[in-house]
Amino acid sequence: MCPRCGRGSLFKKGLTLEIVEACDTCQLALARNDSGDGPAVFMVFILGFLLVPAALLFDAVFEPALWVHAVLWTAVALCICFFTLRPIKAYVVALQFKHRPQSWE
Repeated sequence: MCPRCGRGSLFKKGLTLEIVEACDTCQLALARNDSGDGPAVFMVFILGFLLVPAALLFDAVFEPALWVHAVLWTAVALCICFFTLRPIKAYVVALQFKHRPQSWE
């Protein structure tokens, strides 16, 4: 959703992370203030914080083969990225709008 009006779409249609040029409702120029690599950096921190302890605990309890770790944690990391990268990117855009409103006009 648009950080100003809360009604317009932030992303282009489909499974993309591309931000629309302007809000459909309030015409806020969204593409000029893209979040860049910030969401990806947050994802690296989140994945490291969640997956490393989980993998170590899983290994201590079940002692699986190395290929099980490779398949399991790759799938878990991809699922976490797929389902959380858009909300994190939207959150970073909203934070930019809140803390630097003068650069949006």
